[in-house]
Amino acid sequence: MKVILDCNIIVTSLSSRSKYFLIFSSLFEEKFQLLISSEIMLEYEEIVQKKFGERVAKDFIITLSTLENVKFVESSFRWNLIYDDPDDNKYTDCYLAGFADFLVTEDKHFGVLAQTNFPAINVVKITEFLDLLKR
Repeated sequence: MKVILDCNIIVTSLSSRSKYFLIFSSLFEEKFQLLISSEIMLEYEEIVQKKFGERVAKDFIITLSTLENVKFVESSFRWNLIYDDPDDNKYTDCYLAGFADFLVTEDKHFGVLAQTNFPAINVVKITEFLDLLKR
């Protein structure tokens, strides 16, 4: 299963004390393939650094760069599907370029995608993704 994780999902699942840690541990167990772009990686680094500090952010980025089930995908096009927060379009573009199965987010700006017939993007909430991982 090929997955895009919005930055809010990464931050929520990093701590071993989080009820969503299964997402992070499942990445290490190669239960899914994480698709990311350079833009997404930069956002991950920035936000993880703000929440957990520079050392954790650096270690996290190095780890992501070395995992075999993390695939870098660069989009040669911009769909601009999200107008309320255009910065979120990096996730939808990566989803489409990488032929992802799921985009996991809790961000309300992605709600507009439910009304978009083409291109179809399968957006799921964190609890739905946890259920998928538990199967």
